[in-house]
Amino acid sequence: MIFNKDTAKKTAEVLLQVHAIKLSPKEPFTWASGWKSPIYCDNRIILSYPAIRNYVRETMAKHIENQYGKPDAIAGVATGAIGIGMLVAEYLGLPFIYVRPDAKGHGRKNQIEGFIEGGQSVVVVEDLISTGKSSLNAVKALKEAKVNVKGMVAIFTYGFDVATKNFAEEGVTLNTLSNYENLLEQALDTNYISEKELKTLSEWNSNPSEWNAI
Repeated sequence: MIFNKDTAKKTAEVLLQVHAIKLSPKEPFTWASGWKSPIYCDNRIILSYPAIRNYVRETMAKHIENQYGKPDAIAGVATGAIGIGMLVAEYLGLPFIYVRPDAKGHGRKNQIEGFIEGGQSVVVVEDLISTGKSSLNAVKALKEAKVNVKGMVAIFTYGFDVATKNFAEEGVTLNTLSNYENLLEQALDTNYISEKELKTLSEWNSNPSEWNAI
């Protein structure tokens, strides 16, 4: 769920402003999964814009405190959320760790990088939620290390039903600064998209894996 409507619209505005999110219904992108998509999101771009990264950092940090209180550490999901996770941890004055998709095959063979002890609590920071599988993989690694995961916060979610199901099945609370619904509202309000394009974008979101045929 989003933290609140005002935050959702403002976050959508800044993501569109710096082209961290691009909407292209007429010339769809192709994701790594092979899905055709009228939207492409790369939230790492915000790191190049100090005013916007500070907005995201402070907004996310304040919502973490309001929702979860102060955890013992902030955990970022590699690689997309390492930057923003570090900024949030710095703002809150907390230790930072990050979680790899898999353990390294050499050295100490860590999957969790940084210092954390079993029994300590973390809030996991993610940049983008699609199906949620990679994000929940990080949660699994933390739980296996006996770390208490209080919840996850992300900048943006596509709002896919499969993600809602995956988070519910794992019992993980997810809150985001913005989501697809509020993005489309903001894009329409600012004439970034037309009513016709809104229809196409809504159709994709309701059935993204089959949208190739449309």
